[in-house]
Amino acid sequence: MKTLRLLLPMLAAVLVAAGCGDGTEDAASTTTAAAGNATSTTAVADAPVPKELRFTAQTIDGAEFSGASLAGKKAVLWFWAPWCPTCQREAPGVAAAAAAHPDVEFVGVAARDELPAMRAFADEHGLTFTQIADLDGTVWQRFGVTAQPAFAFVSKFSDIDMVPGSLSEDEIATQIKALG
Repeated sequence: MKTLRLLLPMLAAVLVAAGCGDGTEDAASTTTAAAGNATSTTAVADAPVPKELRFTAQTIDGAEFSGASLAGKKAVLWFWAPWCPTCQREAPGVAAAAAAHPDVEFVGVAARDELPAMRAFADEHGLTFTQIADLDGTVWQRFGVTAQPAFAFVSKFSDIDMVPGSLSEDEIATQIKALG
């Protein structure tokens, strides 16, 4: 699958160069991003915004967060619930992974509980990265998350790999490495 993901932008570039592209903005953006930033770890300025990232939500601190801000960046979204024992065990490893990968944007997506419980969980586990309060579950639905924990790994080209279930700090690092 990773090989396919690497080959698709090259195929798109060939098709566009040959005049066979469909002319959509996403295809052009993906081609430009792949051609211009293949070895860069910085954000891809013209990366497409996939449908999963087209949302705005409130953080547990009341700030507005735009999912589109993650397009063109390496990012990890962690879907959790405050009462979930697996999430409680996993939280220190997620916090450590976030600290160990400052070039990757981590975002927690809390749901299935009330705001005070979400804040208490984040405080108790030292989650200093952005935490979304997905009180109505719309962000979870966008990503097809039906159970916690789950992860979404976003590449700088805005490819999204969903991983249901729990991951250790080492497994998170392996998934991040696969982002390129």
